[in-house]
Amino acid sequence: MSDNKSDNKTGGQRKAVPLLLASSPHIASPVNSAALMRNMLIALAPVSIFGVVIFGLPALLNIIVAVTAAIAAEALFRLIIRQPVRVKDLSAGVSGLLLALVIPPSLPLWMTALGAAFAVIVAKEFFGGLGANVFNPALTGRAFLIMSFPAAMTTWHNPQDGFALALTDATSGATPLAVHSGAVSSGQYWQTMKEMFLGYHSGCIGETSILLILAAFFFLLITKTIDWRAPLSMVAAAGIAALALGIDPLFAVLSGGLIFGAVYMATDYVTSPLTPWGKIIFGAGAGLISILIRKWGSYPEGVSYGILIMNCAVPFLNKLLPRKYGYAPKKENSK
Repeated sequence: MSDNKSDNKTGGQRKAVPLLLASSPHIASPVNSAALMRNMLIALAPVSIFGVVIFGLPALLNIIVAVTAAIAAEALFRLIIRQPVRVKDLSAGVSGLLLALVIPPSLPLWMTALGAAFAVIVAKEFFGGLGANVFNPALTGRAFLIMSFPAAMTTWHNPQDGFALALTDATSGATPLAVHSGAVSSGQYWQTMKEMFLGYHSGCIGETSILLILAAFFFLLITKTIDWRAPLSMVAAAGIAALALGIDPLFAVLSGGLIFGAVYMATDYVTSPLTPWGKIIFGAGAGLISILIRKWGSYPEGVSYGILIMNCAVPFLNKLLPRKYGYAPKKENSK
């Protein structure tokens, strides 16, 4: 009754206030998702170009197919469920590019397209779209490809094939992670470390050059696109775990996709914790699990599963170490 009376006094009904439903974050900021994704694309450009230079045409085609398939799959799915198409936020393109950079350069293109579609539809849109997914889309797509096509996902090619590398005829090789042995001279050891740091060796398209990944890391830090805690704790935990398990810690850090995963995957806004200590625990857990899988798992690389497993712990970490927004006014001392 009181509401009706107040409405009559004002000469009419109250104006309806729209109720907005959206996923976090709910803090107004001049930095939007598109700007963050644009910075990520800039940071991914050097490693993408380097991958194309050393692995040739197959790497370029896989990048194009992955990005195109991810954008098309997301747009088609959202049209089917009658939701606005969000191509402009660049998230699908980033997911497709990240997936392309963590697969072998000669993976059949139809497999790449299937993995990209799985990444954006199953890992992201099924959970509600951008900002609501639990697992990193690109790593989910990679895990799907590993389980579905293990032989193709573990077939590597020597970088010296370059642009001469054909889709159906290539020189197979092994990654440094698969062939590492302690029985080498000091000179050979440091030469191997140098090659791994610079990136001229077999591996996934974008994971080989540690130098370029570190350059991207500093760019993302300067632009405040990512936080330093998860990457550093992940690398530190991996090195300590490797040392404790009798693995060369320097080799463990430089080999495989550890640095790439720490910089580009463990810093994902949606699938990583909100709090500083939560980020540290998240990164440490991912690094530890990665080394444990390398040590005792049947698959030589464990970074993808290390991060995905820790994605499951993010809700728990956010509740265990909650982030408080706003402030409580200070109480004046009563006289």
